[in-house]
Amino acid sequence: MVAPGTALRDGLDNVLHARTGALIVIGDPEELAQMISGGIRMDIDYSPAFLYQVAKMDGAIVLNPSATKIVWANVQMTPDPTIMSSETGTRHRTAERMSKQADALVIAVSQRREVVSLYTDGSKYILEDIPVVLAKANQALATLDKYRSRLDQVSTRLTALEFEGSATLHDVLTVLQRSEMVTRMGAEIERHIVELGSEGRLIEMQLDEVLTGVASDKAALVDDYVTEMGPDGLAGVMEQLARLSHQDLLDFGRLAELLGYDRKVNTIDHAVAPRGYRVLGRIPRLPKLVVQRIVEAFGGLEDLLGAAEGELESIEGVGELRAKDIREGLRRLQEINLVDRYLQI
Repeated sequence: MVAPGTALRDGLDNVLHARTGALIVIGDPEELAQMISGGIRMDIDYSPAFLYQVAKMDGAIVLNPSATKIVWANVQMTPDPTIMSSETGTRHRTAERMSKQADALVIAVSQRREVVSLYTDGSKYILEDIPVVLAKANQALATLDKYRSRLDQVSTRLTALEFEGSATLHDVLTVLQRSEMVTRMGAEIERHIVELGSEGRLIEMQLDEVLTGVASDKAALVDDYVTEMGPDGLAGVMEQLARLSHQDLLDFGRLAELLGYDRKVNTIDHAVAPRGYRVLGRIPRLPKLVVQRIVEAFGGLEDLLGAAEGELESIEGVGELRAKDIREGLRRLQEINLVDRYLQI
């Protein structure tokens, strides 16, 4: 609502640059009625110019939940004074209490410090200047690009080891860890994009390109190596992974436990074999349902690679033409990953 390019942000910028200061409450006027004292009932369509004009008055401004109407102006907000507040200034203390007491977004524009503070449900966020957020987003994007490059390296290595039948749990957990780190870095950049609004389109396009395939590959990796799905299935495992603290994410013992292995297992020496979800997922135009049937039929990538032509063709949804595409796709993946692996070495 307050991102660059929105009408509300234009109004806030006008107030900020004029050093007028303001207290703006965005919420249901009926729910806020018991906390409103005095003021002028306006009920006019919102515009940045109108917001700037009514902000010249000392009192607070009340907007409807969608911020399309200015409902009240020059009102005195009277939240419960017993609500704890860590703020010192009158305007900001009132804003924090209002956000805790009512279901509303409260914006305090500081007259002297030229700072816009957002309050919602007691949480505070200081709105930063666009150049500052852009610099942070670009720096994070550069870091993410390095993370993705490293993920591609360890992922390529794992695929080559899978075809050779020599993958270890350590190789799997390295890819899983890197995938989650890339995902988390992407989430941080998405927050910057939200704050940038219309100014963040280019960053968003770059982010989408860098994150392409990461989520699906991570899910397929879990499908390949989890020992036993819990009652919540794949979604439950992915949710547990997302909830891990940064410290736990760096702990291979904790990651192994997440996939159902003993926490104390020697990951470097523990050999594992994929079911084939991840490799089959990289073959073009192969539906997920067919991938599922192939995995259920063969049980693992090793048996799939050694399968006779008739075995693959007999699976429902495969047939002669698709079986040929799958064999060709597996052969091409094996060659590409072996070449890439040795180039990286």
